Amino acid sequence: MIVWDGMNFIRKGYYERMDKKENSKMTPLQFVFRVVQGALIGLGAVLPGISGGVLSVIFGIYKPIMELLSNPIANFKTHVPKLIPVVIGGAVGFLGVANVLALFLEKYPDPSVCLFVGLIVGMLPSLFREASEQGRSKGSWISLIVCMIVIFAILIGLQMTSVEITPNFFWYLFCGFCLALSLIAPGMSFSTLLMPLGLYTPFVDGIGHFDMSVLIPAGIGALVTVICLAKAVNALFDHFYSFAFHGIIGIVIAATVMIIPFSSFWNGATALPNVICLMVGVVAAVLLDRFNSSVTVE
Repeated sequence: MIVWDGMNFIRKGYYERMDKKENSKMTPLQFVFRVVQGALIGLGAVLPGISGGVLSVIFGIYKPIMELLSNPIANFKTHVPKLIPVVIGGAVGFLGVANVLALFLEKYPDPSVCLFVGLIVGMLPSLFREASEQGRSKGSWISLIVCMIVIFAILIGLQMTSVEITPNFFWYLFCGFCLALSLIAPGMSFSTLLMPLGLYTPFVDGIGHFDMSVLIPAGIGALVTVICLAKAVNALFDHFYSFAFHGIIGIVIAATVMIIPFSSFWNGATALPNVICLMVGVVAAVLLDRFNSSVTVE
């Protein structure tokens, strides 16, 4: 997956020292990387089965986003300038690129998903290194396993549920809640939550056509969710860093396993393209991670 200078920034304590480096500037290459990161997060937020929150964790910008959302006034000067390209990319990915790539995903669903899975798998070593930054204990592994089991149970339960409802203002409030939750709680793809209820298609169509009857209640629902949950998530990282981060990794693993098209690997005609896409994703993530490690911040 693209890398994730954000991941390196966190490893080096970048965000904790941003106030001491106000004169440091983002290079054009770093800016482009961040825009691409944001585009993929926006894309992941709208495509079925993929979580924008998972991608933000993979890219190493989940914690800074939570810090900004939980305390926007205190972190505005230090975090906003570095996250602006991510926001730009996210808007492009969510409103523009997603429509194009969604067609590709519709035409070649299994290879596309396998590429995403490979990219995520290739970044897992970086996640484990980051999770151990403040030590690792038995409790950390327990946190990982418990969160993984819980997400497996939730996602499997949602797959087994199918309810059709009529969209209205209050249901679009719920859609906004699910959209924000997919960022705050990695692994909770809002499409996975909305599809069983029959809300995914009308919600995405409303966003794509800038329908105010959809955007306004969804925006309200998302804002309330962010205000209520962001501080709690940030507090977890502040006081229980290792437990929280390993729990997030458990969520990422469970959410990734749930989108793997296992049945397609039993078909000789589709297995080879899927394996190739999977390997391409892994190799791309590893190479880009190494390249990003060589990028220094002036």
